[in-house]
Amino acid sequence: MRMMPIASGSSGNCVYIGSGDTHILIDAGITRKKIEEGLNSIDLSIKDLSGIFITHEHIDHIKGIGVISRKEGIPIYATSGTIKGIKETSSLGKVDESLLNNIEKDIPFVLKDLCIKPFSISHDAYDPCAYTVTNVNKKISVCTDLGKYDDYIVDNLKNSDIMLIEANHDINLLQVGSYPYYLKQRILGEKGHLCNEASGQLISKVLHPNLKKIILGHLSKENNYEKLAYETVKLEIDSSNNEFSAKDFELEVAKRSCPSLLNVI
Repeated sequence: MRMMPIASGSSGNCVYIGSGDTHILIDAGITRKKIEEGLNSIDLSIKDLSGIFITHEHIDHIKGIGVISRKEGIPIYATSGTIKGIKETSSLGKVDESLLNNIEKDIPFVLKDLCIKPFSISHDAYDPCAYTVTNVNKKISVCTDLGKYDDYIVDNLKNSDIMLIEANHDINLLQVGSYPYYLKQRILGEKGHLCNEASGQLISKVLHPNLKKIILGHLSKENNYEKLAYETVKLEIDSSNNEFSAKDFELEVAKRSCPSLLNVI
């Protein structure tokens, strides 16, 4: 399996995951041009995609699907609530409804040689989800846009070979920043986003000896920065009550607006 964040941040999100035979995106919240450029960097194009799986209907996760649906006709998979949200987003233009395929949370969906499982997250959208993608005995997880985590989230992330986990904001930067009060409360709430500390605590609960890589994603442009997220998560791992330390794993921060490293497992 291969995995590459094409973009990850509050301004746009798109993650490529593929096997030898199947290529998918988790979200398409950037322009078609940027998605094509990202895929081209690993010798693929949008025409090679078997499907696009959407986590929720916020524009930083669906921005590109209107143009892609009209130009390439790639199937789009999402929960019923997310499909409702997509249909209500007028800025996408016309989206062929025959391309919108409903998937159910907690029910694995098989697409060629990939098994994609959506699972619930706590976020202020109609019916949001995160995803695990498995191929034979390899597992990749993408879990962002959640205001809190619980045992259910932990259970879904267990035994991942690669994880992309949200580290959205530093609480202090957010609190003293320029955002209006209502927006600060939304981000800090249970249907908002994970702070750096919570991200590290979640990651600490799903560490295992065969984990290959941890990628921190969906960083806020205004309320976080790469080194701060990296060091805070690293500290949480090192201070957690388990047998591992951060140096036991490869830890990186996904790039905001250009492709990150391609990961092969």
